[in-house]
Amino acid sequence: MEQGIFVGIDVSKEQLDVALGPRGELLRVANEAAAIAALAERLRQLGPALVVLEATGALESAVVAELGAAQLPVVVVNPRQPRKLAQALGQLAKSDTIDARLLALFGERVRPQPRPLASAQERELKARCARRRQLVEMLVAEHNRLERAPAVLKRELRSHLDWLRKRLKRLDHEIDQFLRSSPLWREREELLKSVPGVGPVLCATLVAGLPELGRLNRHQIAALAGVAPFIRQSGQWRGHSQIAGGRAQVRAVLYMGTLAAVRHNPVLKAFYQRLRAAGKPAKLALVAAMRKLLTILNALLKHHTPWSTPCLTHP
Repeated sequence: MEQGIFVGIDVSKEQLDVALGPRGELLRVANEAAAIAALAERLRQLGPALVVLEATGALESAVVAELGAAQLPVVVVNPRQPRKLAQALGQLAKSDTIDARLLALFGERVRPQPRPLASAQERELKARCARRRQLVEMLVAEHNRLERAPAVLKRELRSHLDWLRKRLKRLDHEIDQFLRSSPLWREREELLKSVPGVGPVLCATLVAGLPELGRLNRHQIAALAGVAPFIRQSGQWRGHSQIAGGRAQVRAVLYMGTLAAVRHNPVLKAFYQRLRAAGKPAKLALVAAMRKLLTILNALLKHHTPWSTPCLTHP
C-alpha cells in the first residue's frame, strides 16, 4: 500500500470524529452533506493511504459514498476487530475521539484491503433486503404476542399481521422486479435460481449481500459468508473445528435455503444423507451442505453456466 497517513473516522448520528493518523490531528465535523463533502475534499488533498470506518448499520453510508466519489481508499470494518486491538493494547477507555484514533491505528497496523464500493443500485437492493428482514422479524414478534394477548387486543394484532403479510408480499415483488431491471443482476438471478432449492429470497440476499460470489475461490467465499471451518488446536489438545465470523445475515438466509436444498436438490440431498449415515451430527452436516451449496453457486457464476451442466454438479 502506498505511503500516507491512515485516517480513522468515528461516525455518530450528529457528528464525525476524524483522526488524521493514530497520533495526528483530530477533527470534528457535522454529520451532514455539506460538511462531509468538505471533509472529503480535505482528505483528497492529504492523499491518505487508507480511511477506516466502523460498520454502524446505516450511519456510515453517506460518508462512505462521499469518500468513494472522491476516489479515496476507504474501508468499512467490523467493530469487533478494532475493539480486539484495543484490548490487546490494554486500551480500556472509550470515547468518540479515542475510537477515531483506534480506527486510524487499526488501519496502520492491520492494513485491511479496500473493497469496491457499492453502486447506488446495490445500496438500494441491500436496503430493500434489510427492510424485508425487519418485516419478517415484526411478523414473528406480533405472532408471538397474539398467542399470549388478551381478547381485547387480538383483533388489532390480527389486523397488523395481515398488513405485514401484504407488505411483505408486495416487497418481495418489488425486489424481484428490481433484480430484473439490471441485465447483470438478471443473469445472476437466473443462474442462481437454476439450482434446485434456491428461491427468490436467497437469490436476492446473495446478490445484495455477497456481490463477491463468482469472483473468489471456494475457500475465500466460504470464509466471507462465515461457513468456513476454523481449526482449534493447542499442544496435544484437538478441539472441534468451528465456523466463525463472516456476514451473519447472508449466513442466516443461506441456512434456510440449505434446509430446502437438502430436501429438493439431488446432489445436496445425497451429500447430506451421506454425512448423516457416517454419524455426523445433523447441524454439522447441514453446515457442510451450506458450504457445498455456496461452492456450487460460486462455480455457476464464475463460469456463467446454469445448474444443468453436469460438470458443475460436483465442484
